[in-house]
Amino acid sequence: MAPSSISIAAIGTLDTKLVQYLYLRSQILRHEPLASVILIDAGRSASDHEAVSVSQAEVVEASGYQGGDSALKSLPRGELVKTLIDGSIAVVRRLYERGEIHAIIGLGGSGGTSIASAAMRQLPLTFPKLIVSTVASGDTSSYVAETDITMMYSIVDIAGLNEVLTPVIDNAAAAIVGMAKAYAARISSVPTSPQKRGVGATMFGVTTKGVDAARTWLESEGFEVYVFHATGAGGRAMERLAQEGRLHGVMDMTTTELADELVGGVFSAGKSRLTGVAKAGIPQIVSVGALDMVNFGPRETLPRQFEGRNIYVHNPSVTLVRTTEQECTELGNRVARRLRENSIRPELTEVWLPLKGTSAIAVEGQKFHDTAADKALFAAIKKGLDGSAIKVVEVDSDINDAKWSEGLARRLKELIEQKNGA
Repeated sequence: MAPSSISIAAIGTLDTKLVQYLYLRSQILRHEPLASVILIDAGRSASDHEAVSVSQAEVVEASGYQGGDSALKSLPRGELVKTLIDGSIAVVRRLYERGEIHAIIGLGGSGGTSIASAAMRQLPLTFPKLIVSTVASGDTSSYVAETDITMMYSIVDIAGLNEVLTPVIDNAAAAIVGMAKAYAARISSVPTSPQKRGVGATMFGVTTKGVDAARTWLESEGFEVYVFHATGAGGRAMERLAQEGRLHGVMDMTTTELADELVGGVFSAGKSRLTGVAKAGIPQIVSVGALDMVNFGPRETLPRQFEGRNIYVHNPSVTLVRTTEQECTELGNRVARRLRENSIRPELTEVWLPLKGTSAIAVEGQKFHDTAADKALFAAIKKGLDGSAIKVVEVDSDINDAKWSEGLARRLKELIEQKNGA
């Protein structure tokens, strides 16, 4: 492949979408005649066309399936789709690891989108990914998860070619060509100066002041700080960057996603939260920002069982419910357990507790101030980490205090230097 050329993987169910994929291929080549289009057949039945680069049989083989073609066709739909997903992941990952692709694109309904997105989610963050889909105007969280997949609504179903669908596909072709060119240029450029050390940080509106102070201090020390909004996907994305080796340290100051996981709020990050950075073995300081709250949508959507609780309408789209003393005990248990069970370098992990308030509305005089609940949270964390190599630091300030934040940032820098032998 010539240095100036780009290669784009196009993955989909070609048994039902071949016409649309051939049109996509033609439009990619119209926008960039030197491009290479690797057409991957992930359909239920094989499609025999000269433009296909990776056949359905090769996808199935890559999945490890050993049953033969006739047995494959008799599989229940769910098992067949899983086989195609496993094979697609293996094929796409191999292409990426060999440096043979600069972007990936897919077209599909719910089934095709499931296959394409599963393969795309295994690629690193910031690698170009685009799906034109009939489901892109709805809840796409199950397809995108914590990744940077770009979703484009197809407007009409991906069936035939018409005056609505063809311009959409043309837009997608132009977009993926542009993304691929940008990526190719980015990976081929040689940095003119040493790369800054990256630090991840989690933030919420009610912890912004404290996180900003820590971020500012670290930036003054030459770090580059990536701030993640703790809305479920944000926490997972930060941990994924850590596992991809792209972070030198983490300030996990806002762990509110655990409260949503426990109580049933809208910003849960799932049961893996707090495990990714720990397993990566990089320095991290974890705090309890916004564990005083569970997040829900507009006030009228608040589940009935929460009526009578301490409720705060943050804005027209967000309603908060104060965590109880019992819930805070369990949250403290989960923080301690997940860190203790997953930290491969516990000496590089610390938990900092702001004794005067875990958010802007949990300090004295504010709506969510609850000394008993906070004490239950802190006590559970200290008990759960007692005897471990994970240090617990108690500070007589609230989480938005600038001195607390700068002290936390300074300590994280020390841990990073400790790991690097400075």
